[in-house]
Amino acid sequence: MATSPSALSVLTFGEAMGMLVADTPGPLAGVEHFHRRLAGADNNVAIGLARLGFKVSWMSRVGRDSMGEFIRHTLTSEDIDDRYIQTDPAHPTGLMFKERAENGADPRVEYFRRGSAASHLCPADAQAIDFAALDHLHATGITPALSPSALALTRELMQRARAAGATISFDPNLRPTLWPSEAVMRETLNELASLADWVLPGLAEGRLLTGEETPEAIADVYLARGTKGVIIKLGPEGSYYRGRLGATLESCEVPGKPVAQVIDTVGAGDGFAVGAISALLEGLSPEQALRRGNLIGAEAVQVVGDMEGLPTRARLQALENA
Repeated sequence: MATSPSALSVLTFGEAMGMLVADTPGPLAGVEHFHRRLAGADNNVAIGLARLGFKVSWMSRVGRDSMGEFIRHTLTSEDIDDRYIQTDPAHPTGLMFKERAENGADPRVEYFRRGSAASHLCPADAQAIDFAALDHLHATGITPALSPSALALTRELMQRARAAGATISFDPNLRPTLWPSEAVMRETLNELASLADWVLPGLAEGRLLTGEETPEAIADVYLARGTKGVIIKLGPEGSYYRGRLGATLESCEVPGKPVAQVIDTVGAGDGFAVGAISALLEGLSPEQALRRGNLIGAEAVQVVGDMEGLPTRARLQALENA
């Protein structure tokens, strides 16, 4: 029997940033006009799940500044519980600039996040959470890259959620420039992945983290570490699942959903995560989870912005029934 989203409590955490998107294509140095959006992989997933009817809370720190106010207002307007968002008077909210890409290319992005309020997240921030009431925790590999204290918080949340019986999803979301070395990144993220029920790397990410080439071999690395299921994003080609079903291993692959025009690729992986995680939480099959992930990922790349293409439940039902 499928589980109602409104009966499930989900927590995500990380750094949201104010994002200024160029109004016209070309190098950022020559752009005169920008428009403001919200950016951040963790909060993209939070917004996507909230739009599908889940009870979602988001944990972070923002500065006592206009961007911090903008982030809080944007998230609460999406019906996300903001009780775990702290306002930090000593550190600013992170900011990023994004080019307007053309012809489906990945847009160039510039970050201004060093020393941000969110980089000061720490284990003490988890004290207010009622883990007994939590059904699911979503984590990414971005938050632990922000600082040693944010890494410690990530471990704390994942360990306590697991001990409380909540399910956990983990998207590596590699940001190599935030790590001291590639080796540290691999070791740390693979350790965190072992605390999750579902791991969702992209194919290139999985290859870098495990040293394996094929989706099956990548998945087997994480299954050997105790993960229940691995979902690998294959880009336009679709997605792959491999996981335990009792004493046996189950695998499936679902081709991607074609789109007429790719507008903005940023946020596509987060859209896929929303689809796959929501389906699994509702008790749908891995194949159905891949199909929904592909569907929402395809929606995400057809609009400007990281989360603007994430559908409501009504929109999703219309897409699934089309």
